Amino acid sequence: MLLPWEYGVRNLARRPLRTALTLVALATVVMLVFVVVGFIRGLEQSLVVSGDESVVLVYSVNSEENIENSSIPARTPALLTASLDTAVRRFGITHVSPELYLGTRVKTEGGEGGLGLVRGVTISAPLVRRSIKLVDGKWPGDGEVMVGRLVAAKLGASDDSLMVGNEIQFEGQKWKISGHFAAGGAAYDSEIWCKLVDFQSSTKRQDLSLVAMLMSPGRSAAEVQLFCKERNDLELRAILETDYYASLQQHYKPVRLLAWFVVLLVSGAGVFAGLNMMYGAVAGRNREIATLQAIGYRRRAILISFIQEGVLLAAAGSLLSGVIALTMLNGVAVRFTMGAFTLRIDSVAILIGCSVGLLLGVVGALPPALKALRAEIATGLKAV
Repeated sequence: MLLPWEYGVRNLARRPLRTALTLVALATVVMLVFVVVGFIRGLEQSLVVSGDESVVLVYSVNSEENIENSSIPARTPALLTASLDTAVRRFGITHVSPELYLGTRVKTEGGEGGLGLVRGVTISAPLVRRSIKLVDGKWPGDGEVMVGRLVAAKLGASDDSLMVGNEIQFEGQKWKISGHFAAGGAAYDSEIWCKLVDFQSSTKRQDLSLVAMLMSPGRSAAEVQLFCKERNDLELRAILETDYYASLQQHYKPVRLLAWFVVLLVSGAGVFAGLNMMYGAVAGRNREIATLQAIGYRRRAILISFIQEGVLLAAAGSLLSGVIALTMLNGVAVRFTMGAFTLRIDSVAILIGCSVGLLLGVVGALPPALKALRAEIATGLKAV
């Protein structure tokens, strides 16, 4: 015969301070799991949505997978459009975007700033980068820039310092902010865009970092790759944008593995914390346990009641942490080497976090309860 369900619930209410402390400890552990899993999911999502399966990137073969180190001749876009008929062409405009992309020190008016990512583009960039949406302001003119919605997080600056009309400084020049743009969570969200010719002038460079081409339906990236191999004097390579960001996922695989390892460490620490709390909770209940056995309740029923208490506390802690994570952590910007991205508390993060919380409730309750149940009934009845 099992103990009544209400018995375990009432036991939690009889010790409000101990119950509250245990609840806070469990909620803290689950919150840490939410933060780490949200970091992993946010990084993965940023890399997934950044690629466009219709866009081919052409850059220097010597830069390997780091486009910031790429340098190709300024005549490359004209050479590609003249030699290939693969890019989309509408109203006489070829959807090819020549770009200069590099990391540089950026300073805001308030003295804040850090390492930022700047991309020099032409007016054809939005035709190729189809995820870009102008949120407010206007497209940058001479001496102007527009900033992504996560640039403030990347620079470690305040949002107010990047308002339209303010100035920022990089490459020895002051630039006026003309607008803000969003890219749906893609890597561009943490970039600063300006006119290509202005950026080339300020950096004293006449070359490009890459050329992005929007492929016509039915055309293959293999055509561009074949051209790059045949013209080996140009030292170019071509890759689908989705493949490029997939390679970045492999590049950041050790970071993701380390983050999952942190989840295991946090969970393990939570188990030991739960054990410590539960041992303290059970230590003062020896007489209660012995009395229950003396009036006829079997050890299995008492053990299930203890597990019920642990699971109830863990479920409450997981629920509390889940609400806080969804309302306060979801969408929080995080600075990273590749730029910035937002924590993503999605269904996977909720599932993992709550599963860890419930596991803590079960595993934390078992050892102290088993130890208490192994004691002799007579000894337990004499306990103070």
